[in-house]
Amino acid sequence: MSADNDKNARHAERMARKKVVVDAAINAAQIERGLLLVNTGNGKGKSSAAFGVLARALGHGMKAAVIQFIKSRSDTGEEEFFRNHANVRWHVMGDGFTWETQDAERDAATARKAWELACDYLRDDGIDLVILDEFTYALNYRWLDMEEVAPTLTARPAMQHVIITGRAASDALVELADTVSEMHLVKHAFHAGVQAMPGIEW
Repeated sequence: MSADNDKNARHAERMARKKVVVDAAINAAQIERGLLLVNTGNGKGKSSAAFGVLARALGHGMKAAVIQFIKSRSDTGEEEFFRNHANVRWHVMGDGFTWETQDAERDAATARKAWELACDYLRDDGIDLVILDEFTYALNYRWLDMEEVAPTLTARPAMQHVIITGRAASDALVELADTVSEMHLVKHAFHAGVQAMPGIEW
């Protein structure tokens, strides 16, 4: 047997073994229900990943609601793209970053208002996907309490998916979630003096 044939044979054998394992895992996954996803970490891409899932959900004809807890600007590329879609309800509910507002009471009241709207969607079985963008900050700054939030997330419609984004997801939120992805910052253009660029950062 030539070296190439031997290499191909070993590869085929490894892939055959891998296929058995993968097929078994797929066959074992029989549960169908809505998922709670958390995108956290210090790296870029938490909200971007959520909006990628939004595009995927819309491709399946699903209906979605987006509630942004910190962002106050309405000139982002994602909002421009999604807001006029018949199956998307888009809400910019924030007052801006905390270092800009410098008003803890106002920030807390704003977060409470956004959460009340989110609760309406989390009870609506006509909404298939709810994105709570930058929601971790509302919890981390104690504007909202996890003891209040968790039961509402748990009691949502059985097939409704939720994506929560933001840095420093708490242990309690991670425990409640089905899937947690942590974006790790390796390098960012901003640290080299490059300003936020349209189409990339907003």
